[in-house]
Amino acid sequence: MTDVVVRSQGGLSQSIDIRGTHHLSADEPRDAGGQDVGPNPYELLLSALGACTAMTVRMYAQRKGWPLEAVEVALQHERMHAQDCADCETRDGYLDHITKNISLQGALTADQRQRLIEISERCPVQKTLQHEVHVETRFSPGD
Repeated sequence: MTDVVVRSQGGLSQSIDIRGTHHLSADEPRDAGGQDVGPNPYELLLSALGACTAMTVRMYAQRKGWPLEAVEVALQHERMHAQDCADCETRDGYLDHITKNISLQGALTADQRQRLIEISERCPVQKTLQHEVHVETRFSPGD
């Protein structure tokens, strides 16, 4: 289990401590009322998905001994009305759509590239996002 603690720093700015050894900031852009001192929550989410995707592809290529030199994952997020999505089961509310553009560098064959793209879909963060997620909120009384 990963321990993440997020603390308000005033305004919308947040300090993020991960396992007590990694420190990040999160905020909203100025036009959304923040001070833009860090990525917004959706940018952090996309970062997690992109990092996991690249790591998953890299580990698979290393196990196979394939000549993968670098992986780049560019991501975009958009929210649309569910009724505007022709391929979606959900028709009410909103649907979040994430696009991953993966670039693979190295002397890979076409079959190896195709296999690595397939493997990228197995990233644990992507699997989490694609399955039902239950978030439990507990109240801790403040000081």
